[in-house]
Amino acid sequence: MNKPMILRWHFWLACLLQALLGPAAAEDFLPPEQAFRFSARMTDAATAEIRFRVAPGYYLYRDKFVVAADGAAAGKPEIPRGTVKFDPNFEKDVETLRDQVRIRVPVQADGPFTLRVTSQGCSDKGLCYPPMESTAPLSPAVVAAASTESAEAIEAPPTELGRIEASLASGRLMAIVPLFLLLGLGLSFTPCVLPMVPILSFIIAGEGAHTSRRRGFTLALAYSLGMALVYTALGVAAGLLGEGLAATLQSPLILGGFALLMAAMALSMFDVYQLQMPAAVQLALTRLSERQRGGKLAGVFAMGAISALIVGPCVAAPLAGALVYLSQTRDVFIGGSALFAMAVGMSVPLLVVGLSAGTLLPRAGAWMQAVKVFFGVLMLALALWMVASLLPAWLLMAGWGALGVGYGAFLLRARTLGWKARALGVVFAALGAVQLAGMATGGRDAWAPLAHLQGERMPKPEFTRVRSVAELDAAVAAAGSQPVMVDFYADWCVSCIEMEKFTFTDPAVRAELDRMLLLQADVTANSADDRALLKRFGLFGPPGIIFYDASGQELRRERVIGFQPPRSFVDTLRRVR
Repeated sequence: MNKPMILRWHFWLACLLQALLGPAAAEDFLPPEQAFRFSARMTDAATAEIRFRVAPGYYLYRDKFVVAADGAAAGKPEIPRGTVKFDPNFEKDVETLRDQVRIRVPVQADGPFTLRVTSQGCSDKGLCYPPMESTAPLSPAVVAAASTESAEAIEAPPTELGRIEASLASGRLMAIVPLFLLLGLGLSFTPCVLPMVPILSFIIAGEGAHTSRRRGFTLALAYSLGMALVYTALGVAAGLLGEGLAATLQSPLILGGFALLMAAMALSMFDVYQLQMPAAVQLALTRLSERQRGGKLAGVFAMGAISALIVGPCVAAPLAGALVYLSQTRDVFIGGSALFAMAVGMSVPLLVVGLSAGTLLPRAGAWMQAVKVFFGVLMLALALWMVASLLPAWLLMAGWGALGVGYGAFLLRARTLGWKARALGVVFAALGAVQLAGMATGGRDAWAPLAHLQGERMPKPEFTRVRSVAELDAAVAAAGSQPVMVDFYADWCVSCIEMEKFTFTDPAVRAELDRMLLLQADVTANSADDRALLKRFGLFGPPGIIFYDASGQELRRERVIGFQPPRSFVDTLRRVR
């Protein structure tokens, strides 16, 4: 029996064993692309360097490497010596390579070419992978700045996304669930989740002045469970379909519909009209509630499910890691468990609001009317925030200004609320007036309405727009010896706007960005080209920042998903250089 036949026989035997042992056995093994991470670059005009980062518990066979080049002549590869061990798969002593593997290959090329590397590896647990072919586009004109990297650069600390992917790849729920709970707790304080707090508060306030802590917590639990289940379902669907679900949920029609719903709820809080069901329905519900209060909980559960549509479009590193894992492995149990754990973590502030309902909400008197108005203002603010990407900058500033001045005037006129409320009214009126003044004087930035009056500011970096995969590849190929940064942006992406306003304008960040070629893919429209660009990198929506080194190879470990503050982003940029 020849060697290829032996390889195929062992491979299909391994597959049969995995099928017989069930999903639990399959979870113990990494996909080959993760077990043996491949990259390549030109160290000089006549030498290519191949690298494999081998995961712990895995190894590559030294004698299985085959190197070829399309468009160039490849010489004999210089493969480092390995460790000799008896391999039961081949029933003989073999030489194996682990951890960091570097192979130097002499090449003769007059222009760009494609390097093809065939390799084969196994797991210490007994699974032998079939031969894997890896390719890399290279060019003798694009040579790395130095022929070698420092050990510190090779062993760079894992990024947040790298830790998340490693945790998911382990398949151990005891490690995955606590990690994603903590990550969800961190996400609970972002603009993606905070809008749900006034919605839940509005629901609890509707219970009346004597809501107990137990009742408040039960309502919050029902709301959070609805949000968590729908959030998990949306994530699983996005991971399996691989489509721009975030962009779909941010279409003007959907955003406008939810904004109108929030505005309608707000007007009812101002007593413009009463939201009431037909008398017959109210009577039936009243009779039902006398027997049980489950109907109310079902409604709160449904409201939480609807709120998940607000949370879903916010793509951060934990969500991106789970979606990539789902798309690659199709493992709904592990990926769904991670998403559900993250949603539970995001629900912690909501549960705190519910648990404290008995003490934070006023009992009776004029405060109750003030609370209704407060929740109405929060609803209007939420509606305005949802359609912020659809409005002209001046109109958005006018909306925030009117909301601030209007609520401030209400608090100033409410004499029965005391001096603290009037002081708060002054603050709201002043904030609203600043927005209106900025709009009237030509300002168009709601985050910094008067910045245009303060002289010169650090300008935003200038990006070159790429609209398709072909344009991106051409721009990267033409970058020369410059590292490249590709920013995936959308008008409706909150974290994208935060990066533009607070991170890209930081002086230290700008100093690093000035040394790079800056490309930007605006995927606001979610067109076919936009989806192709996202799919190229396994992204499910913005924000996402991709880096290429000076040889045109993507630096997968340095990806930035979600908002990153200036100090952390500077560290990322320096590692890239």
